[in-house]
Amino acid sequence: MKRSILIVWTLLMTLVNIVNVVAQTPTAVINLWPNGAPTSNGLTGPERDFGDHVSNVTQPTLTVWAAAEPNGLAVLACPGGGYTDVCIGTEGNNMAEWYNRQGITLAVLKYRLPNGHYDVPLNDVHEAMRILKADAEKYGIKKLGIQGCSAGGHLAATAATHYTGPENRPDFQILFYPVITMDKSFTHMGSHNNLLGNNASQELIDLYSNEKHVTRDTPPAFIMASSDDFLVPARNSIEYYNALQSNRVRSALHIYPIGGHGWCANEGFAYREQWMSDLKQWLAQMVIQLNRRNNGPVEGSR
Repeated sequence: MKRSILIVWTLLMTLVNIVNVVAQTPTAVINLWPNGAPTSNGLTGPERDFGDHVSNVTQPTLTVWAAAEPNGLAVLACPGGGYTDVCIGTEGNNMAEWYNRQGITLAVLKYRLPNGHYDVPLNDVHEAMRILKADAEKYGIKKLGIQGCSAGGHLAATAATHYTGPENRPDFQILFYPVITMDKSFTHMGSHNNLLGNNASQELIDLYSNEKHVTRDTPPAFIMASSDDFLVPARNSIEYYNALQSNRVRSALHIYPIGGHGWCANEGFAYREQWMSDLKQWLAQMVIQLNRRNNGPVEGSR
């Protein structure tokens, strides 16, 4: 009898493991520029993959984790890494299950690193958004937002304030402890130097200080930071939130009292359940609004 129970238990666990493996398999991995990118970051040599993060990225990809029962929302994630790495695991792929459980498709962008070529990462974001909007019907997307952590938060906020048309405008933005400004008094200097170079002009600094480019048309924002983040000061989030409020853009700002920096995947973060609950509720309200409006496919899709 015990042997039979053991066999059944072993078979069940095997089945569970198989299901988990299937669940962790992305729907698609897309080469962003199959015919070659229009710009170059000047990097050479092979990409260096460290598991949870990659460096020396010259061949960008878009990894799509489609929701089984889509609710109309999708998120394009830009992981952080100071513009010298892409933390594709901890601030990207690892979030797929959480989003998928809510009916939200997650697409993780492994963007090219700038190496001082400041236009390169944004080129990749714009192309990723175009691809996802083109496949809106395939993935059940009616609203496509953008997410970013740390330097990826700067990239996401840049996409939210420097779009060129409906084909690459996000419908909303989610920012984890973001770098927002390039102002040397409160930016993250590593991100600043890797993106703009060590001797950037004031004109270029102003161009990529996203708090200076918020308008009434900037998409709604959900922003999170910690008051004891000494790597990327919470002032980045506060200044951006103030700019959004000044332009009457719907936005939420959550500043947790402790946590430091980089806590997105940290299960020991004291406010982990809180940020998940806060973000889940904000996204749920967006779904309610979406259903009320009964929108069709995202604007700019084909």
